[in-house]
Amino acid sequence: MAESVYKVIELIGTSEESWEKAAISAVEVASKSLDDIRIAEVVRMDLQIEDGKAVLFRTKLKVSFKYHDQD
Repeated sequence: MAESVYKVIELIGTSEESWEKAAISAVEVASKSLDDIRIAEVVRMDLQIEDGKAVLFRTKLKVSFKYHDQD
């Protein structure tokens, strides 16, 4: 089996509906410019609150993707 290297970055996704949709949104948008995303780990979830009501769900993720050498 060949050796592999992965890069890990942090992303924050947002949704007006749920933390799950915020996470999915972050991964879907990132996958448009990052190849070979493998794992997304939820690091933190929080809410934006206005007038005592939750208006925005935010999910912070650590996302790993396979690093491809450019040689």
